[in-house]
Amino acid sequence: MTDLYKYIAFIIFPFLVACTGKQSQGTAIMENHEMKAMLQGTWLDDHTETPMIQIKGDSIHYMTPGTLPVSFRIINDSLITYGTETTSYHIEKQNEYTLWIQSDMGEIIRMSKADDSINNMDFPLHSEEHEATNEVIQKDRIEFYKNVRYRGYVYINPSQMKVTRPTYSDEGFKLDNVYYDNVIHICVYEGKNKLFGKDIYKKDFMNVVPEEFLQWAILSDMDFMGVNENGYQYQATVSIPNEITSYVINLSISTDGQIQYTLIE
Repeated sequence: MTDLYKYIAFIIFPFLVACTGKQSQGTAIMENHEMKAMLQGTWLDDHTETPMIQIKGDSIHYMTPGTLPVSFRIINDSLITYGTETTSYHIEKQNEYTLWIQSDMGEIIRMSKADDSINNMDFPLHSEEHEATNEVIQKDRIEFYKNVRYRGYVYINPSQMKVTRPTYSDEGFKLDNVYYDNVIHICVYEGKNKLFGKDIYKKDFMNVVPEEFLQWAILSDMDFMGVNENGYQYQATVSIPNEITSYVINLSISTDGQIQYTLIE
């Protein structure tokens, strides 16, 4: 009898595996390539008739300055974009010349497809990152402490370190804004004698600035504040571009080069 059970199991098991495999394949999510092909081109705001997006291949380019293109797929009745965050837009209405989608904030974004004259124009898309500048900002300040003359320098150096932050356009698109962080060199002199020098990075403030803010911010500014009994004093500003919120941090540097970071409330 045991041999009979083994024989039956040997016969039935492959069929169970085969059936399970077919079911998994049948439930696979399929992309609507026909609709994606129909969306290729430039889409205009229904109200202002200004370009909002341009769809090329698998990418959506936004007309909002300082934003990155994102890949997208059409799944069922949704347009799904894959940027820093995945966003799903419900398709309310769509044909060859009309596209209405609902943002995740509930707003209906209404667009019409541009005619061939605009679609074929090689107009500049702004959906690229903010351009990195090579301009170094230099600041210096002279301060006296106990009749000794000190000069503090600040060099704000643009870097190639990108900060990508998800945000919303006025129309309701979720965008990836891209900025470049700075590396700030600070140094203190007494006459021609260099007393201190160091490159400061945004990551140096991770213990005083909240992580949920710091990840989207850049090291935007620095000032030499003077000298006191605790050493050389600087103030740094960490901010999110185009936002009013920022953090100001005091850097107290001892004569042996140790830095104490204190958040200014």
